[in-house]
Amino acid sequence: MSAPAFDALDRPPHLLLVDDDDRIRELLKRYLSNAGARVSAAADAAQARKLLEAMDFDLLILDVMMPVEDGFSLAESVRKTSKVPIVLLTARGMPEDRIRGLTIGADDYVPKPFEPAELTLRINNILRRTITARGEAPELVTFGPFSFNSARGELSREGANVRLTEAEVALLRILAARPGEVVSREDLAKKTSNGLERSVDVQVTRLRRKIEADPRAPIYLQTVRGVGYRLAAD
Repeated sequence: MSAPAFDALDRPPHLLLVDDDDRIRELLKRYLSNAGARVSAAADAAQARKLLEAMDFDLLILDVMMPVEDGFSLAESVRKTSKVPIVLLTARGMPEDRIRGLTIGADDYVPKPFEPAELTLRINNILRRTITARGEAPELVTFGPFSFNSARGELSREGANVRLTEAEVALLRILAARPGEVVSREDLAKKTSNGLERSVDVQVTRLRRKIEADPRAPIYLQTVRGVGYRLAAD
């Protein structure tokens, strides 16, 4: 049976999978990728923290039984600063463990062994609920003296219109829909440049010339090295 496809988002969801079992981690990464997700994987909490610092994720899948720092501790730490959905995986099926996980702030708790197809469906359902809770992307985003109306594709500076090309509007719309979050070059390329990441870099450079006092030291359209770009909105 083929893997259920992720369809909750208008793009492949970016998932972080954390499990110290190499076999399970690789098999699950392959399955979720085949289902249409972007999957970053870590073997322990320390690796996971480095990825969390560098990238944004739509959902975290954390194994509970890991050495040094377990999934409960990692989930509790993440929940202090982020609302990203969390699914806990564990071979421990005791009710008190499930209660602890949900109390920490996990969105779901899946005991091992499990069917990857069921996990995929659970993730998709959580992402749908998350989208509903967040509501629509902001129509008006401000950063410094600039205001961008996403619906109309109009950028203004203190009331004066700033002329943008269609490509610059498309780029700014994507970044403005997730203000403050890092959007990968890969995602931007798929949506604006027929998959060409170099074209994204060119458009970013041109847009910076219109919104930054010093394009070489951008304040609003920031680069996250090795990952992508983010709009530092007010």
